Amino acid sequence: MLGNSQKRSPVPVAFDSVNRMRIVEIVDVKKENCDVKTFTFFDKLCGKAEPGQFVMVWIPGVDEIPMSLSGITSEGRTSITVHDVGDASNALHQKKTGDQIGIRGPFGNGFVPVKGNVMVVGGGTGLAPLLPLTERLVKVADKVTVLSGAKCIDNLLFIDRVASVLSGVDSETVITTDDGSYGIECVVTDQVEQKLKKEKFDMIYTCGPEQMIYSMFLVAEQYTVPLQASLERMMRCAIGLCGSCQIGNLRVCKDGPVLNSEQLRSVKEEFGKFRLDLTGKRVKLQ
Repeated sequence: MLGNSQKRSPVPVAFDSVNRMRIVEIVDVKKENCDVKTFTFFDKLCGKAEPGQFVMVWIPGVDEIPMSLSGITSEGRTSITVHDVGDASNALHQKKTGDQIGIRGPFGNGFVPVKGNVMVVGGGTGLAPLLPLTERLVKVADKVTVLSGAKCIDNLLFIDRVASVLSGVDSETVITTDDGSYGIECVVTDQVEQKLKKEKFDMIYTCGPEQMIYSMFLVAEQYTVPLQASLERMMRCAIGLCGSCQIGNLRVCKDGPVLNSEQLRSVKEEFGKFRLDLTGKRVKLQ
């Protein structure tokens, strides 16, 4: 098994190319649920991305925002999955096939696939960056267990895609909703603990709301299972200069967005509790 200290491979392209804005055309828009859409475009550099890396997406006249990649192909066909939660994401939701957006990246460190018995846990749109990872894991892991949680049936994502990715391999899928409208009625972390009581896992991968990730961290520590978690923070420069994504001594854009157990332990005073706002002030997570 690969440990927490494993070195990550750098993005195999020149930095100046990665950080240069490219204008791409949206080739497909898919409505995933009432608040979420997936936008697909072609970009050669994104075709070299690792699962868990992110891009900066420029919506002309509005803003530039970080987005994880929900679809990666070697041919460059790339997808981002966007929850309509603010001005920039709302403006992006108005885009249609044939419209253009700007792309910088991919940036940061992604997930490191390992062999053995692995668990993938997504909360809400946090499942998006875990899908390209799962596509890699089914080729190397002995068993893949995917747990997906949402508030209700209307917020669920990628049920068919997960089933397709896991078909033909040793796998298990567990879906939870807070209100019981689909799958098991509970928060997804409850099911994670039930699994850890019964099985030995070699790695847990997770992404979702930070309070959920913090709960995942605590339960992984309790059962001594290594964890890789993708964190979300305010990002402006995406290259480690502005400090807007700082957590402890780490910069999420450069040291993350995927952080391992050892890194998360080093920022436990802030992780799951605080983040920086637009002014750089530390504020409590809601």
